[in-house]
Amino acid sequence: MKDKALEWANFADKAVRLAGKKITELQTESHIEVTYKNAGELVTSADFASDQIIREAITSAYPDHGILSEETTDGVLTEDLFEGPLWIIDPLDGTVNYAHRLPHFAISAAIAVDGIVWAGVVHAPNLGVTYVGIRGEGALCNDVKLQVPRIGSLSDSIIGTGFPHDKAKVHSALARVNLLTTYCRDIRRFAAPTVDICYVASGHLDAHTESLAPWDVAAAGLIAREAGAMTGHVGIVPTGYPPELYGEEMVCANPGIYEELLSLLRSRI
Repeated sequence: MKDKALEWANFADKAVRLAGKKITELQTESHIEVTYKNAGELVTSADFASDQIIREAITSAYPDHGILSEETTDGVLTEDLFEGPLWIIDPLDGTVNYAHRLPHFAISAAIAVDGIVWAGVVHAPNLGVTYVGIRGEGALCNDVKLQVPRIGSLSDSIIGTGFPHDKAKVHSALARVNLLTTYCRDIRRFAAPTVDICYVASGHLDAHTESLAPWDVAAAGLIAREAGAMTGHVGIVPTGYPPELYGEEMVCANPGIYEELLSLLRSRI
């Protein structure tokens, strides 16, 4: 697959940039329609426009590849879904930020083969950054190679986290915040996990942890690992579920604090 990974990365780069241009135009022209999904999660017309652009690009270039997108999934993720080549896309991560004209939002696309992620791109147009990761070849931000700076103390770390859309699940997230603020220097919440995880890759954050979906962790997780970060989970990954695509209670961290952070988070189980 290595010989195809660069091709896939270049394709994903072009697709997400095209989608980014479209949603930026919609925002500039104030042509954004807002609706709500389950649990009150906000979704805009830009989410669907971006999804259509990337989906059409994939079906044209790779008609035999599967597609898993946040905006078109039915929420049922069976084991056979991850068999063969599968594109995992988040057409607009950070939708609330986008709708409120905050800059932290991004478009993400990755390709996995039998659950192993080979290439991924996260494009944040209003931040002016594009992150690219290729399995075994490293990660880049705006064509500059990324290398996670080494730190050794959890107490000195800045950690990103987030909250669920479902308010019934917010209490466990608040308990996590209490734990992190007690043992770390501080926390940040940018509300766009693909950006947060890429921030770990670039050293802006020392770690990120929250419960996420495959489209949040596929591209960004690869980029972080290729930059030297470590990824894992507080709990157990279900049998048959690809660990690189499992987002529940995920942890992405600088190697210097990874084990200490994981132990801390597991202490509250």
